[in-house]
Amino acid sequence: MTRLNRRAFLKNTVAGASGAFLATPAFARAVPSHDDRAPKLISRTLGRTGIVLPIVSMGVMRADNPALVKAALKGGIVHLDTANGYQRGKNEEMLGELLKDYPRDSFVISTKIPPKDKEEMMEMVEESLERLRLERVDILYLHGPSKRDIVLDPEYMEIMKGFKTSGKTRFIGVSTHQNEPEVIQAVVDSGIYDVVLTAINFKQDHHADVKAAIASAAKAGVGVVAMKTMAGGYLDKARTKPVNCTAALKWVLQDENVTTAIPGVTTFDMLAENVRVNEDLTMSEKEKADLAYAGTENGLYCQGCERCVKECRKALPIPGMMRAYMYAYGYGSPALGRDLVRELKVASDPCRDCRDCPVVCSKAFDVHERISDISRLHDVPEEFLA
Repeated sequence: MTRLNRRAFLKNTVAGASGAFLATPAFARAVPSHDDRAPKLISRTLGRTGIVLPIVSMGVMRADNPALVKAALKGGIVHLDTANGYQRGKNEEMLGELLKDYPRDSFVISTKIPPKDKEEMMEMVEESLERLRLERVDILYLHGPSKRDIVLDPEYMEIMKGFKTSGKTRFIGVSTHQNEPEVIQAVVDSGIYDVVLTAINFKQDHHADVKAAIASAAKAGVGVVAMKTMAGGYLDKARTKPVNCTAALKWVLQDENVTTAIPGVTTFDMLAENVRVNEDLTMSEKEKADLAYAGTENGLYCQGCERCVKECRKALPIPGMMRAYMYAYGYGSPALGRDLVRELKVASDPCRDCRDCPVVCSKAFDVHERISDISRLHDVPEEFLA
């Protein structure tokens, strides 16, 4: 990875060439075009929303440095993705403080709320808007369904439609981390959702099925946003085997049915790499070889097949716990892992009274070891992970 400091990044991105970021009120132009010297960013339209976006956006989930987000906007990135629960609300607050100085038509922002009862969901939306200092967001996602019946639940559909008609959001969508083909098809069948945010990466055994569902969504006018493109970021707990994240991102974005991806960004190095992908999707032979090698390793990414849940005597939410494990070790964010463990309501060491584990993981993960390891975060005080 090429090391770049903040000054070097800004010098070598679109901002350095063109001097400023510019977007029209109708979002018809999402990248600077007033200077012929500026690199042309690849852009696509987000389904029937009509929003035009560069193919790489920014997942802000782990970012806590407003200067990084500012550099992303200057570099031509338009779309910023957050959620009500990220960093316990501090993520939205950081964005709100930064974006108050930007014209409202110069960025596209999405946030997410989980399926709860109507009053809780309404409170979360108002909370998010207050933190973001906005009257409305551009995309509001129903966050995390893994089953068709949740997406098509009449009550949730009515609540989400209500947020759109009341002007709290321009568009509504669904995000999903697992069982993606079923969820994506449910989004299409609903007829009300404008966008789907889905996990898709080269490590998924079922990526062909995910791509087929994405194609169906695109054909129906549903905008497709990709996440989990890096398949965990690393292939090992010790973080000695990095995934070639640039290659992984290109692999996803070569599918033109995917409008944009929201890779998480925490450093200026990552940001610089992503901006380069926005300009060129060509994969080198080394990048292809790196992905081929990574495909032979078990890695840290759980694809959420859920076969393990039926085998677990305690019916633990194993896919969710594996995602927490990936956050802690692949992303290097134990705080994010701890928050998910607590959200899943899994106590510390839930496997302690199981003499033998009947779970056999399709990816050959040692489920007992990983659950025992990551569940320890449940009792770690906030100050130790800050």
